[in-house]
Amino acid sequence: MKNKSLGLNAFLNGLKSTLNLLFPLITFPYVSRVLGVKGIGVYNYSNSIVSYFLLIAALGISTYAIREGAKYRDDKKQINEFASEIFTINICSTLVSYILLFACLIIFTNLHDYVSCILIFSVQIFFTTLGMDWVYSIYEDYAYITVRSISFQIISLILLFIFVRSKNDYLNYAIITVFSSVGSNIFNFVHARMFVKVKLTWDIPWKHHLLPIFIIFASNVAIMVFVNSDITILGIMKNTYVVGLYSVAAKVYSIIKNLLASLLIVTVPRLAMLMGKRRMNEYNKILTKVINMLLLFTLPAMTGLFMLSKEVVLIISGRSFLAATPSLQILCFALIFSLFSWVMSDCVLIPIKREKFVLIGTVISAIINICLNLILIPFWSEKAAALSTVAAEASMMISNLYFSRDIISKIIKSGNFRNNLLSSLLGCSGIVLICWLCDIGWESFFLKTLFSIILSVVIYGAILIFLNNATIISIMKGIKNKFIKYK
Repeated sequence: MKNKSLGLNAFLNGLKSTLNLLFPLITFPYVSRVLGVKGIGVYNYSNSIVSYFLLIAALGISTYAIREGAKYRDDKKQINEFASEIFTINICSTLVSYILLFACLIIFTNLHDYVSCILIFSVQIFFTTLGMDWVYSIYEDYAYITVRSISFQIISLILLFIFVRSKNDYLNYAIITVFSSVGSNIFNFVHARMFVKVKLTWDIPWKHHLLPIFIIFASNVAIMVFVNSDITILGIMKNTYVVGLYSVAAKVYSIIKNLLASLLIVTVPRLAMLMGKRRMNEYNKILTKVINMLLLFTLPAMTGLFMLSKEVVLIISGRSFLAATPSLQILCFALIFSLFSWVMSDCVLIPIKREKFVLIGTVISAIINICLNLILIPFWSEKAAALSTVAAEASMMISNLYFSRDIISKIIKSGNFRNNLLSSLLGCSGIVLICWLCDIGWESFFLKTLFSIILSVVIYGAILIFLNNATIISIMKGIKNKFIKYK
C-alpha cells in the first residue's frame, strides 16, 4: 500500500478536529437559549450516562486494533481475519454494554425520568461499533473521515434549526445528535469494504487479543477518573459557582490540547506499522519529527494562552467568568506535560506492546490527582484543581519517559532536539514581549487581542528562521516544493 502524506493527514485531521470544536460553539448558544436550563440538563445528564456504556462497548479495541492491524494492512488475508476477529469481540462487548445499561435503567429509579433520552443516545453504542473507525486509521484514510464528518455536521446543523424550536424539543436535539454519528457510521461500515471484508467469527485467539485490550481499557477507565475527579471533588467540597469557573478553564485547556494532538495522532498507525515490521530506522526518523513538531507548536501555544488567558475567558464565557483566568493560566503548564506524555504512550509504549506500563503511570497519576484535590481544594478552590492536573500530567509524563527511555533518550539527548528546544524557548520570549507591548499599546480589547495573536505568530516564526531552526526550515521547504509541484 502506498504511504499517504503525513502532512496532508495532519492537516485533514486538524481540520476535522477544528470543525468538531467550532460546531458546538455555534450551536450551544442557540440550543441553551431555546431549551433552557431543564432541557439542557436532561440532554447532558442522559448523554453522560450513556458515555460510560460507550466506554464499556469500546473497551480498548480501537487503540489495540490500530496497533496490531497496521502490521497486516498490506496482507489482504491476514487483515481480513484480524478485522473479523476484532469486530466480533467488539460486538460481544457491545452486547454486554447494552445488558448493563438496561439493568441500570431497571434498578436505578432515579434514571426513570430520563429513559427516553437515554435510549435515544444508546443507539450510538451499536453504531459506533458498526462504524469501525479503526479501519480508517489503519489505512490512514483521513480524507474520507473528514469529508464524512463535515457533511453530517452541516446536515445536523440545518436539522437543529428546523426541529429544535421550543423547550420541549430536547428529545429532537438528542435524535439529531445521534443521527450525526449514526449516519456517519453506516457510511463507514459500507465504505470499509474497500479495505477489509468483515464477518462474525468464533475462531478467535481470545487470550491473545483480550489481555492487551483489557489493559488498554483499564487505562481508559483510569483516564476517565483522572479527567473527571477535579470537577467531581470541586462539586462535593465547594459549590456550583466554583465548578463553573473551573469548567471554563478546563474546557479551553481541553480544546487546545485536543487540537494540538489531532495534528500528530495521524502518525500513530504509521509508527505502529513500522514498529510491527521492525523497520526501526524509519520508525525513529518519524518519531523524531513528531517530537520536534510537538515541541515547535506546544511551547508557543502554551505561552500565548498564558499571556492571553484573560482575553480567551472573556471571548468564551464573558466577564462573569473572569475569575477563571488564574486557573487557565495554571492549566497552560499542563499542556507540555500532557502532550509529551501522549507521544510516549501512543507512539512508543503501545506500539511496542508496553501498554501495562501506560496503565501503571495512569493509575499513579489518577491517585496523585485525587489526593492533591482532596488536600488543596479546601484552601485554593478551583486553582487547586488546576494545580493538581499539572502535577498529575507531569507524573504521567515522567512515568512514560522512564518506561520508554531506551527509545526516547536517543532523541531528547540529540543536538537537534536541544537546538529545537532552545530556538523555541527564544521564540516564546518574543511572544511574551509582543503580548506585553500590545497590552500597554492598545486599550481596545479587539485590537489588543488581534494584534497579539498575529504579531506573536510572526515574531515566533521570524526568530525560528533567524536561528535556522531545522524543523521550521524543513516545513517551509515542504510547502515550497508542494507549491512548485502544483504551480
